[in-house]
Amino acid sequence: MKILGIDPGMAIVGYALVEVNAGEEGIKLITSGSIQTDKKLSDSKRLLEISGDLAEILKMYKPDCASVEKLFFFKNQKTVIPVAEARGVILAVLEKYNIPAYEYTPMEVKQVLTGYGRAEKKEVERMVRLALETENLPKLDDTVDAIAIAICHSRSV
Repeated sequence: MKILGIDPGMAIVGYALVEVNAGEEGIKLITSGSIQTDKKLSDSKRLLEISGDLAEILKMYKPDCASVEKLFFFKNQKTVIPVAEARGVILAVLEKYNIPAYEYTPMEVKQVLTGYGRAEKKEVERMVRLALETENLPKLDDTVDAIAIAICHSRSV
């Protein structure tokens, strides 16, 4: 099963495609990266860019399902609406391509990966490294978060 993990945002959408095979141990990272939009553009143009880039990723990799980070609690009230708008576009594109979407809060992701819903980012990264059996993770936090979201779903089905 190919799972596309998505960490939504207006400026950066992290994504990661992992593969999990029934009866086999381990999770294989197929690809990961980010969709980055220019803050000089209007929100509508940025959302259109997210939509188009995500559609290309879906056509290229044909995931079986997607796991998307759910908005739970936002410390920064200025970013909650743009992130919600990006999530809406992401969910609409997934629906358009008939990709089932599963949603997890950051606390749920941390709970599944580390056993503790309030784990620190470093602990989540450590568990991602262990799951992928690698020391090399992408530099961008949004991409690592997308990997964690995909791993969370693989352990929740």
